[in-house]
Amino acid sequence: MSTYVYGIAASSHPSLPDGMGGVGEPPMPVRIIKEGELAAIVSDAPEGLRPKRRDLLAHQNVLNEAGGGGTVLPMRFGSVGADDAAVAGVLAERADHYKERLTALAGRVEYNVKASHDEEAVLHRVMSENTEIRALAEANRQSGGGSYDHRLQLGEMVAAAVQRREAEDAVDVRHTLEPAADAVSVGPESTGWLANVSFLVARDAADTFVAAVEQLRKGHPHLDVRLNGPLPPYSFVEPDPSESVDSFTGAERVE
Repeated sequence: MSTYVYGIAASSHPSLPDGMGGVGEPPMPVRIIKEGELAAIVSDAPEGLRPKRRDLLAHQNVLNEAGGGGTVLPMRFGSVGADDAAVAGVLAERADHYKERLTALAGRVEYNVKASHDEEAVLHRVMSENTEIRALAEANRQSGGGSYDHRLQLGEMVAAAVQRREAEDAVDVRHTLEPAADAVSVGPESTGWLANVSFLVARDAADTFVAAVEQLRKGHPHLDVRLNGPLPPYSFVEPDPSESVDSFTGAERVE
C-alpha cells in the first residue's frame, strides 16, 4: 500500500498522541518513519483519495498536532510515496535540504493575505483621482447621458483606471506587510483577487503582523482584505516555491 505523507520533522521530534487518525474513512492511523536525523509523519494512503473537506481538515489537524511539539515541514494535501521505503529514500536523498528548511522555519508560521476591490469604493476613488474621467462623466450627465461613443469612451477610461489601480494596490499590499514578515511568497493569480500573497511570520511576531494587516485595511478602505492564518508554512518548504519540485506525488494546497 502507498504511503501518505503529512510532514517532515527532525527524528528527535516528540511522539504523536496515541491513536491519532489521519485521512481516509475510517481515519488511517498516523505513524512515524525515521531516517537518520529526519522523520516523516505518515499513514497508509486510502484508495481514491480526493480533496474532500473531511480529509482536508484531517490533514490540517495532523500537522497542527505535530507542530505543537516542534517544527514540521508541511507537505501539501495529496503527497504520497510508493511505500514506506520510498519515503525513507526521499528523506535520505534530500536530507540536507530538509534539515536546512527545518532550521529556517523554526518558530514560524504562514499567513495568507488575499485582497480584492470593493467595486463601489474603487470607482469612487478612480473618479476622485482622475480629472479627465470626472470631466467626461459630467459632460455626459449634462447632455442627458451622452452619446453612445462618449459612454463607451467613459467606460473604457474607467476600466483602464481600475486596472491600473489593481496593479498599484497589489504592490501596496505586499510592500505594506513585507516589513512585518521574514519572507514572502506570491501565490498564483486567481479570479477575483488582485493580490494573493503568503507571509512567513515568527510566532512571537504574529500580533505585529496582524496589526499591520489592520493598518492596511484602514489605509485602503477600497480594498477587501482577507487574512488566513496562522497556517503551517506550506509556501516556504522550498527556498523558492516557484522553482520547487515535489518529491512525492500529489500536491494540493490546504488553506
